[in-house]
Amino acid sequence: MKSCDIPDTARNDWDVVMGESGFEGQIIDFDKTIGNALQPVECWKALQGLANAMVEFKLFTIMTVDMKKQEACRVYTSHPVEYPVSGIKPIHYDDWFEIVHRQQKSFVANTIADIARVFPDHEKIWSMGCGSVINLPVVISSSLVATVNILHVEHYFSHDRVALIEKYLSKPAVRAYLAASGLQADSGII
Repeated sequence: MKSCDIPDTARNDWDVVMGESGFEGQIIDFDKTIGNALQPVECWKALQGLANAMVEFKLFTIMTVDMKKQEACRVYTSHPVEYPVSGIKPIHYDDWFEIVHRQQKSFVANTIADIARVFPDHEKIWSMGCGSVINLPVVISSSLVATVNILHVEHYFSHDRVALIEKYLSKPAVRAYLAASGLQADSGII
């Protein structure tokens, strides 16, 4: 699959998002970048740019999920030195898993105490000035394939910010995933 091989239904949904979001310029830039991407990282960086047009954040990461292998992997980070791309991690069946995987809803924690309940690296997260997170599920054909993880100061992710992210970043996240996956397959990495 090439990065431009996006199903027509995704393109139709995309047109609706572009027309009502108020982020038309940023979405056009995102779309051009995705269409011209040569490496998967370019797709994720474009998604980060689009997210940054919507909300502020201190850290932006992408985790891919392989449920057949019961593994997750951080494939992109806005801070490669402080919070690098990681190796493979086992899937943990906890409250986070229930919300993000089974319910396919965003996980939101607005305090470091809430983050600490589900993320063992909470001290590192806190040291970067982050005390809240939204994990946006990327779902294709009813399967969780990745999460978009946006972190900022405590109490940042208000109901309105969460609604904005869910409404206007979900479809671009799917597009970025499909494009990055196509480029990764073309490179022979997977």
